[in-house]
Amino acid sequence: MLEVGYFLRVRWDDLFDDLEGQLEHELGSEAADLRRHEERQRLETLSLRTRLSNVLRSAGLGGTLQIRVVLVTGEILALCPTTLGQDWLAANLLGAANNPVECVIPLSALAGVLLTEQQSLASLAIESESTGRQTERVGFPFVLRSLCRRRRTVELDTKGGVLGGTIDRVARDHLDLAVHPLGTLRRTPDVLQYRLVPFWQIHVVRLR
Repeated sequence: MLEVGYFLRVRWDDLFDDLEGQLEHELGSEAADLRRHEERQRLETLSLRTRLSNVLRSAGLGGTLQIRVVLVTGEILALCPTTLGQDWLAANLLGAANNPVECVIPLSALAGVLLTEQQSLASLAIESESTGRQTERVGFPFVLRSLCRRRRTVELDTKGGVLGGTIDRVARDHLDLAVHPLGTLRRTPDVLQYRLVPFWQIHVVRLR
């Protein structure tokens, strides 16, 4: 009888061990499923701006970070980002002459962003608290108005071609550009035309 009792106890112990193992596996699977579900939900809320912000924050704004962007025109630009605004990116545009040009690119002009594997993983990081920078809330029209006040000579890459000149005024959805040769000041005799340029036509603003 003792042998039978011992045998039954061993079988029960094995059964309970098996049940505990199954329960732990099921609980682990449920937890893993929950984590995957939460991650899918988080990814569904990620915006392009957030992912860019994560990449820039991981490298430090104003550092040596380099990325490449594809414009809606298909042109690929190599950039060293310096500032990320509400709907625009400021950067040093890297050229073949190794002479960086300051530029501002509205995010709406981007057809893609080319990242390294490390940058891609960094872009998926959990969004951190806002840095409190005022520029994060500044929109593209505000940047254009600032350039207008400073009377900076600019070169606009637009769907209608490249335009050079000085921004005379900035309205709700467009700007007035006094077109004149680059390298010259805005003087009335040198103005070739006065052109209204819708914001959505602008791909890149180069500061000259």
